[in-house]
Amino acid sequence: MKVEQIYTGCLAQAAYYIENNGEVAIIDPLRETKPYIEKANADNAKIKYIFETHFHADFVSGHVDLAKKTGASIVFGPTAKPNYDAIIAQDNQEFKVGEYTIKVIHTPGHTMESTTYLLIDENGKEHGIITGDTLFIGDVGRPDLAQKVASDLTEEKMAEMLFDSLRTKIMPLNDNLIVYPSHGAGSACGKNMSKETTDTLGNQKKTNYALRADMSKEEFVKELLDGLGAPPKYFPQNVLMNINGYENLDTIFEKSIKPLSVDEFEQIANDTDAIILDVRHQKYFVEGFIPKSIFIGVDGGFAPWVGSLIADVTQPILLVTPQGREEEVITRLSRVGFDNVLGYLDGSFESWKNAGREIDIMQSVEATDLKNAIDTTTDVSIFDVRKDGEFASSHIENAQHTPLSRLNNFLNDFPTDSDFYVHCAGGYRSVIAGSILKSRGIHNLIDVKGGFGAIKKLDISLTDEVCPSTLK
Repeated sequence: MKVEQIYTGCLAQAAYYIENNGEVAIIDPLRETKPYIEKANADNAKIKYIFETHFHADFVSGHVDLAKKTGASIVFGPTAKPNYDAIIAQDNQEFKVGEYTIKVIHTPGHTMESTTYLLIDENGKEHGIITGDTLFIGDVGRPDLAQKVASDLTEEKMAEMLFDSLRTKIMPLNDNLIVYPSHGAGSACGKNMSKETTDTLGNQKKTNYALRADMSKEEFVKELLDGLGAPPKYFPQNVLMNINGYENLDTIFEKSIKPLSVDEFEQIANDTDAIILDVRHQKYFVEGFIPKSIFIGVDGGFAPWVGSLIADVTQPILLVTPQGREEEVITRLSRVGFDNVLGYLDGSFESWKNAGREIDIMQSVEATDLKNAIDTTTDVSIFDVRKDGEFASSHIENAQHTPLSRLNNFLNDFPTDSDFYVHCAGGYRSVIAGSILKSRGIHNLIDVKGGFGAIKKLDISLTDEVCPSTLK
C-alpha cells in the first residue's frame, strides 16, 4: 500500500500522502500546499480528500487552502464543528481512494473530535492506522487541550476518554498494523515520544506505557497527567485558526515578503509595537544585533519557540534574517499562525551596522571560563534555562533553574548589580533567554557557549538534587 510519511523535523510533525489509481488522500497537511499539489501532479493524480485527525493546536493545517486550490473535500471525524464546508464523518464510515479504503475510527481523548484512520489496501487487507495525536510511538496525546474550548472538559475526563478509546478502539486491532502518528520526539503534544516515527501496533502494546494490558483507568490517568506541564501559549490560538479558517497563505506572502531599507525598518519599529525578531545563527547574533531584538534562530527549534515565547499570533513582527532565507522564515512562522510580518531588513544586520545605527552585543564565553570563575570566585550566579527533565537529570551544583518556556516567571530572580551566567544544553536556548533578558533591561548576563554539553566535559561539580524554590 502506498503511504508516504512527510515528516517536518522542526515541528516534529508528520503529514501523509496516500495514492492509488489516480486518486490521492492527504492527511494532516502543513499550511503550505505546493508540495502536496506537486506530488499529486507527478503521479498524474487528483487530490480527492483531505483528512484531518483533529483540530490541531501546534500548527495551522493546510486543509482550507488545499481544498480551495484542488476542489478536494475536507473530512473530520464525529463531533467536529468547523466553520467552513467539510464532511463530518460517522464512526466506522468508509471512504474510497482508488481501490484503497480509509475507515473512520472515532477516538476521543486528546480532543473530542480526535479520529484514527484505518488504512485498508486494494485486497481488503488492513495495512495501518493513522492515529493523529491519539497514539504516538512511546506515548499518547496530552488530554488537557479541550478544556481551552469547553471548561467542563477537564483533563481528567479527557484522559478517561482516551483510556477508553485506546482499549476499545485501538488495542483490539491487529498487532501487525503499522502505526503512523502525527508527531515524534520534540513535539509538545505529548511528553515522552520516541524519535522513531512508525512502529507496529503489536510492539507498541509491549513497549508503550499507556497500552499496558494490566493498567487500570485510574493508573492511566495518573501516569498520563504526571509531569505533563503547561501547553505552549500559542496552542489555543492555532486551534481557533484550524476551526474557523485563516487568511490565504499566498496573501500572507504578498504582504510579508517586503524588503525594508534601514530607514523604513527603523521608522516602523519606532511607530508600531512590532517585535524585532532576529533569526540568524546565535554565533552571529551575540557579536552584534539591533537593540531590544529577540533572537530565535531559524536553524533551531524555530517555530515552536516563537509560538511559546511570543504570546499573541497577531503580534506585528519585523524580521532580521540571513540573506536569501526570508521566504523560508515567513513560511515557518505561518505554520504556527504568525501571519503579521511587516517586512524584513534588506541586507540583513550588515546593512544596519553599515548605516552606523546603534548596535548591542551579548557577552559569550567558553565553558572553561565558567569553570575558572567557579574555581576562583566564592559566589557565582548560574542560571540553567533547560527543560525540567533536563535539569532534574543533572545540573551544576547550586545553579538556579529558570526554564526558557517560563522565563518571565523568574525576571525578579536575576541579579542586577553583578554578572551572572546563563546556559542551556548546547548554546541555542541560552541566547534566546539572553536576548529576552536584555530586551527587558537586564544586561549583566554572560552566555556560556556550548551549554551543558561543554560544561559536563569539565571538572565542575554536578548534581541531580532539585531545589524546590526553583520550581515556579
